[in-house]
Parts: sequence; structure tokens; C-alpha cells
Amino acid sequence: MCGIVGYIGEKPASPFLIEGLTKLEYRGYDSAGIAVYNDGNIRIEKSVGRLSSLVEKIDGEPLKGCLGIGHTRWATHGRPSDLNAHPHTDCSGDFVVVHNGIIENYLSLKEELIEKGHQFHSETDTEVVAHLLEDVYDGDFEEAVYSVLSRIEGSYSLVFMSKKHPDVLICAKKENPLVVGLGDGENFIASDIPAIINKTRRTFILGDGEIAIVKRDSVAIKNRRGVPIEKKVFTVNWNAEAAEKGGYEHFMLKEIHEQPKAVKDTMRERIKKDGSGVLLGELGWTSKFLGSFNKVYIVACGTAYHAGLVGKFYIEKLARILVEVDVASEFRYRNPIVDKNTLVIVVSQSGETSDTLAALKESKRLGAKTLALTNVVGSSIAREADQVLYTWAGPEIAVASTKAYTTQLILFFMLALYMAEIKNTLQPARVKELISLLKKVPAQISETLTDVEPIKTFAKRYGFNEDVFYIGRSLDYDVALEGSLKLKEVSYIHAEAYASGELKHGTLALIVEGVPVIALATQKSVYEKTLSNIKEVKARDAVVIGIAAEGDEELSKYADHVIHVPETDELLIPLLTVVPLQLLAYYAAITRGCDVDKPRNLAKSVTVE
Repeated sequence: MCGIVGYIGEKPASPFLIEGLTKLEYRGYDSAGIAVYNDGNIRIEKSVGRLSSLVEKIDGEPLKGCLGIGHTRWATHGRPSDLNAHPHTDCSGDFVVVHNGIIENYLSLKEELIEKGHQFHSETDTEVVAHLLEDVYDGDFEEAVYSVLSRIEGSYSLVFMSKKHPDVLICAKKENPLVVGLGDGENFIASDIPAIINKTRRTFILGDGEIAIVKRDSVAIKNRRGVPIEKKVFTVNWNAEAAEKGGYEHFMLKEIHEQPKAVKDTMRERIKKDGSGVLLGELGWTSKFLGSFNKVYIVACGTAYHAGLVGKFYIEKLARILVEVDVASEFRYRNPIVDKNTLVIVVSQSGETSDTLAALKESKRLGAKTLALTNVVGSSIAREADQVLYTWAGPEIAVASTKAYTTQLILFFMLALYMAEIKNTLQPARVKELISLLKKVPAQISETLTDVEPIKTFAKRYGFNEDVFYIGRSLDYDVALEGSLKLKEVSYIHAEAYASGELKHGTLALIVEGVPVIALATQKSVYEKTLSNIKEVKARDAVVIGIAAEGDEELSKYADHVIHVPETDELLIPLLTVVPLQLLAYYAAITRGCDVDKPRNLAKSVTVE
């Protein structure tokens, strides 16, 4: 996964390219590069490491010219290095390419091109595209691009530049995001909206198989046969400041504190005015049709997968429908049992997660109906799914997902209530009670965020431990998995989450004196059993940090420290208990001096398999 930018206009290209890449660095940050055309030549500068390394390299000698492309990389083929950094060029230097995705048949193409005399300088799959373009070019740049696209296999967003054709940039998209921003006498290209939001709000969001011919004063959208396509302009309604830190030290902390608003926005207009039910008219499915499914699959990766585990609990508990949750990267490789009576729910913050997108397509091939839960309007998953429910969380820049998780839980809960009403599995009074409590959640999250000093203290005290364990039962276990992932992602502490009842089946061997155990004890239906498990780890001299609802005085008798969250129904309390776990991970990372927003080896959107 990588970040791409492009500019054509009357102004110097380099400032926008650097600014745009800065906004996209969350997509990849092991190397960066830009290429700018000027007076018959293309100058390329690239550098391994963060974007700042590239900026330092060109400082004092900026690239001149009004046509350029740029790239920030997260390695898939070839280690991070100056040579492997994009942009890539052909033998002659006439053609320059940036790419996000994977060219699956690059080895066979490379061997073919080497036999023809082409010389390669990198280990990347992308360089093949530049040489292939040189090989097929016969004077018509656009036709050469079509020819290249007909030869390559895999996923891509590509931007092509040629010093023989300095009046145009050509870009193409398949299964990786690409946006064209429309300006006045200038146009912009980017792999994500934050890169262009300060320049324009009028965009074309390219679909799979679409090619954009981008000139200073025009943009033509065509299919892979060169046939023009009528494309609607999509106007971005985000506030530009939403993509900035807004005074917080890190995006992650900002996004943790944005959760009350994100949750409220996601609920907005989806609750009946009298609070008696949920409104999901956007689904476009009749109640009879939605109630006809006999099985639900939830498919996702990482944090979205953990949200899916909670979603399974909600749908089974409230709507009494069988639900299976699967890791997207495994789903399509085991011939899943889905058919026309199966609803497959795919969950992805970005809507571009490669494995989740592939699982979605496989589900459709097998005849299932598909529903996407995503945050990004116009994303690949949103377009591919039969129906979409959006989390209105706004841009999430930090690699570690926070507000995406809570808004996904909100959607799952509302969907479960909606399905329960259709299937008549809940009494109207219970529905109204749950909705009343749901409406209080944004304020309760805000309350949870008001006093973080104890969490800071715990992070400083235990932040240098190399092992941390999380335990819980029922929904507490599902949230423990997410808390554990957050700690691993940003602080690099080895953390594992276990169902409390599994301690006796091996995990107790790892509990030694002084090891921190984060114990969630909010589920009243299994509370006594959870206390028993906490006693087990205390008997082995673990340090226990408990998470409990307000009014719980019992847990403090067995835990060394207790963090309280506002009391609510045990179905909704995961929306609250995850918040201190997010903060604990954040402050542990700060204690250890980690780069919170850009954890090592990770990137925000996993758009390659």
C-alpha cells in the first residue's frame, strides 16, 4: 500500500507533491520520491526513509516544472531502499510511473523484457510497468497505456508521465483507490482525498477499469477500451481541519477524543424520533428480504475483525440468527459454505482492504448477498457490495484504528436491533430501552475521556514490561482482543488476550510475579466467574488492572488498580471499556518513545494481499 500524488497546471508542481505526500504518509513511509518535468527533461529525486529525508535531499535545489508525480511507499516487492523507491522509469528515461498495488505477473514480464535488452535497476514489480510502456510505445501515449494495462495482472492504481507528452498525465485504477481533483487551470491526482482537500473539493473517484486522461484544463474518463465514460463529480464535504491534528500531539490521541462525535454522527438519522426503533432505509432491502437469511458471515481483518466478533454477539443475541466470523485473508481459500440464503457482512474502515475486498467478491460469486460496513464513501468495497452502511467517523489518519472500531460497533448494534424488529425477537419495550441507552453513549464516552491521569500513571509504571496479558469473558473477551492489539501495534509490547475460562488450559503457565494482567469485568452474567479467574492470576502474583462499571466495589478487593467506566447495559459497555484500553496503549507507547501514529512495519490501509 502506498500514497500517490500528481499535478498538472501552471504552478510549480513540487510544493503540491510534497504537501500531498505529507497528507498520505500514513499509507506508507519506508521511502518516498517525486518526478517533475521541466524543459524537456524529467528530474527524479527519491530517498529511503520518511518523507522528511526526501525533503532534506531536495532542500535548496527544488525541482522546477509544472508537471509531476510523487509517491510514498510501503514495501511489498523489494526492501526499502533508494533504488526501490518510486517513481520508476524505463531504460530511456522517457517514461515515469508510480504505482500502488501488486503486479502479479511481473516476473514473467520482466524475463520477457530482459530478453529484449531492457535493463532493470530495482527489485520492484512496478519497474516492469515502465519498461513495458517503453516497449509498446509507438508514438501514441494513450494507446501505449491501454496496451500495458492489457498485459499486466494484479491490482493497481497507476500514474504515467512521459517527457514526450508533457501536456498530460494518465492514470488507471484496479482494486486500489485513486482520485482526480478538479481545479481551475490545474488538476490533481491522489490515492486519497486528504492529499487534495486543501486544493479542491470537486473530484472524480475512479472505479475499477477506469482510466483518466488528465490535462491542465480537462479530465477525460474512459474505460480500458478507450471509450469515454460519463462521470459524476463527487463533492467532498469534509472539513479540511478534520485531516489535521487539531492541537493534539498525535492523530491517534485526537481520534480517540473524536469518538463521541463519531459515534453520534453514525447514529444520527438512524433512530426513530420516538426512540421506538432503528431506521436503516439506506439499505434498500425490504424487511421481508432482510429477514429471509438463515446465516450471516462477518468477514474482516484486524480491528474490524474484532468489531465483527462483537457484531456476532449482537446479532445472535438480539436477532437470533446464526453468525460466523472469519478472517478475510483465510475466507476465500477454504471454499466457504455460502449461498443465496447467506448474508455476508464485510467490514473495512478504508473500504480498500485487499483481503476483505477479495472475500466480498468471492461471496458474490457464490451467490450470497453482501453488505459493507465502511467509512469511506466511494471506496472499492462500498462500490462492490450490494448494500452499504457507512460509519460517519471522518478521516482516520493514525495507523492504529480507534474511532473506526467504536463506530463499527454502533452500526452492528443498530443492525442487530433492526433485524430483531424484523424477526420479532425482542419485545418493543426492550428495543426502546436499548435505544434510550444507546443515545447516552456519546456523552458516556466523553465522560470516560475526562480523567486520563490514572491511565497515564499505569502506563508509566508498567510501560516497560515486555509482556502484558488481557483477560475477559463474553463481550469482555472480544474487547480484550482489541485492547491487546492496540498495545502491540503502537507500543511494541508483547500482549495477548485470553478468554478467562481458558487460563487453566495452559495460559497460567505464563503468569509470573509482576506481570501485568488487564482484567475486564463488566459482564454481569459471568461476573462471579471472572472474579474467580482474577483470583487465579493474583494467586500467582500478577499485577491486575481491572476494568469495571461505576458502582462496582467488589473488583477492587482483588485487583491492584481499577478503572471505572459509566454504567450501562452489558451489551453496550464494550463501547466504553475499549476507550481506556486505547488510552493505555497510547500512553504506553509514549512512555516507550514509540512513533504512535506510524508504528513500525505497519500502514493504514492494507491494499495488497
